[in-house]
Amino acid sequence: MPTQIKAVGTTEARKPLEVMDIARRDLQPDDVQFQVLYCGICHSDLHQVHNDFGGSSFPMVPGHEIVGRVTAVGSDVKSFKVGDLAAVGCIVDSCGHCPACRHDLEQFCEGEGGTTLSFNTPDKYMGGMTYGGFSQTYVCKEQYTLHVPESLDLAAAAPLLCAGITVYSPLKHWGAGAGKTVGIVGIGGLGHVAIKIAKAMGAHVVVFTTSASKVEDAKRLGAHEAVLSSDPEQMKAFASKIDIIIDTVSATHEVNAYLNLLAIDGSLVLVGLPAEPLEVGAFNVVKGRRSFSGSNIGGIAETQEMLDFCAEHDIVADIELIKADQINEAFERLEKNDVRYRFVIDMSTLA
Repeated sequence: MPTQIKAVGTTEARKPLEVMDIARRDLQPDDVQFQVLYCGICHSDLHQVHNDFGGSSFPMVPGHEIVGRVTAVGSDVKSFKVGDLAAVGCIVDSCGHCPACRHDLEQFCEGEGGTTLSFNTPDKYMGGMTYGGFSQTYVCKEQYTLHVPESLDLAAAAPLLCAGITVYSPLKHWGAGAGKTVGIVGIGGLGHVAIKIAKAMGAHVVVFTTSASKVEDAKRLGAHEAVLSSDPEQMKAFASKIDIIIDTVSATHEVNAYLNLLAIDGSLVLVGLPAEPLEVGAFNVVKGRRSFSGSNIGGIAETQEMLDFCAEHDIVADIELIKADQINEAFERLEKNDVRYRFVIDMSTLA
């Protein structure tokens, strides 16, 4: 019989979240079950709860930056045992046989039903929709469950399951490393982790921010240089000098100002999700053979690689740890960008 557990969710868009009962599936032979210890709060959780992109289904339990400890495993599970640390990010299933899946790109699954996400996508086992990590337990197929290195601070590691892989994947794909200059646009949940990872990869890191108060904080986080993007003279100094720009901004912004900073064959990679289209001037990409690209999280193998990389370089998110009864307040503050730099819920506080 499915197990009834406590979770925090909502029954309609923009309604405050509240404690509710949900069901987790019976353990399948290839399943890992774990107690949720910590779950990060991502901006996309807020978008889904508000139905900003359309298609949200209710009732909804958000949460896709999930870290916990294994409490049970199915009979066929080989790589986890009870007591191990485990984690789940955005992806909990995919078709497994399409070209994307065969190349460890499950985030781009083209099979029937596409990628199954950790919440708010059709649940193949229980019917209805998947429920996320704002909950006491989680059950996931072994193939999509991640190992958390013991050396990482568990609460601060939770945001790596989305924010970390979202910036690690494009930094790796576009070749960040020694001899490359990487620009980071925006210092928030994604941007502050991108600074740490890009620096650990050996790149020269330049941060662009609209907030004067964050210029010094960018250097504390590891940036070699920080630019106030509202100052034309500071921006001009970096014209045609940046090899890779990771654009983390989810609001409408003037992207051409950053395209003009790219060196020959440079790429601007959008990982933020502005609700409105961005206008790109043709000359800003034609000149210098520049590229305007996008990236979306990463596959399971790459996410595990990212966790191991972060453990090796002692990288975690800067977090504000909250209790379960503070989630609505955290969502309100997140909407105002009032967090440095990621809320994480201590799920032991969900009675």
